[in-house]
Amino acid sequence: MSVMQAGAIGVIAAVLAVQLKGGKTEYGVYVCIAAGVILFSFIVDRLGIFVGTIKELTSYIDLDPGYLSVMLKMIGITYIAEFSSGICKDAGYQTLAGQIEIFAKLTILTLGLPVLTALLGTIREFLT
Repeated sequence: MSVMQAGAIGVIAAVLAVQLKGGKTEYGVYVCIAAGVILFSFIVDRLGIFVGTIKELTSYIDLDPGYLSVMLKMIGITYIAEFSSGICKDAGYQTLAGQIEIFAKLTILTLGLPVLTALLGTIREFLT
C-alpha cells in the first residue's frame, strides 16, 4: 500500500464520519475505528519489513540482540499507544487518551533503563 492509498483511506473515513455525525454519532466512530484497523494492519506489514532490515544490519555488526529487542518493543509500544490514544480522542475521551499516552511513556522509560545503565557502565569503564 502506498502513502497515497493510506491517505485516501483516511480522508474517505473522515468524510464518512462527518456525514454520519449528524444522525448517529457512534457510526462515525465505528467508521474511524475500521479505517484505523485497516491502516494499522498495513503499518504492521511495514514494521515486518523494518524488522527484517534491522536484523540484516545487525548481522554485519557486533550488536547485542537484547538492544534490538528493546528497540523493537519501544517501537511497538509507541504505535499501539498512538493508535489507541487516537481512537479514544476520536470517541471524545481525551482524558483516557492522555492516560494511555502517559502509561506508554512510562513503559518506554522503564524499558530503556537497562540500556541506560549499560551505557553508563561503559562510560565508567572508559573513564577508569
